[in-house]
Amino acid sequence: MALYYNLVFGLLVIEMSFFTILSLPFPRTVRRKVLSTASAPFKNEKVLIAIRCIFGFVLVLFIDSINRVYSVTSELHASSPANQQGHMPPVSGIMNDRSEVQARRFYAQRNMYLCGFTLFLHMILTRTYSLVAELLVTKDKLDNLKANEDLDAKTKVVTEEDTQELASLKKELASKDEDLTILKEQAEHLSNEYDATSSSVKSRK
Repeated sequence: MALYYNLVFGLLVIEMSFFTILSLPFPRTVRRKVLSTASAPFKNEKVLIAIRCIFGFVLVLFIDSINRVYSVTSELHASSPANQQGHMPPVSGIMNDRSEVQARRFYAQRNMYLCGFTLFLHMILTRTYSLVAELLVTKDKLDNLKANEDLDAKTKVVTEEDTQELASLKKELASKDEDLTILKEQAEHLSNEYDATSSSVKSRK
């Protein structure tokens, strides 16, 4: 395998490793650290340009491998005994030619699959990273909403308790006002009786 295809295979291994790390069920704090660590190099514009150039080169290799597969497949069909016209070459020569063409087609297909899977996994990895980041942000927002709801519920409970206590105090105050009114009436009644008794005693004297 040529050097550039070895580099493409190394890139595919790196993508698979990073995809595996993203897929593991880490806690939220660990996942946030992993995402921040992994996204730190991509914030540099030079790194982004280099990555685009690399995947552009992989795309060129993918298109070239497709053309090679097509040309080798056409050559294999053309070299088949059924398509030979006129003279028939020796059987051993036919077998050697077909085995060589089949080997070249195998290598071309291998290179095509290698470049295709690398490009496809790059798209999946980019989308997975964005989804995981959005999931973390959504979970943080949900936790904040739950915390606010719990605080509102506690405030509401405190308010209801205060209202109940205020109502009980009002009832107690009303009962004491009634008792005070009754005591005033009794005091007035006793005072009137005392005055009447006093006046009757004086009149008798």
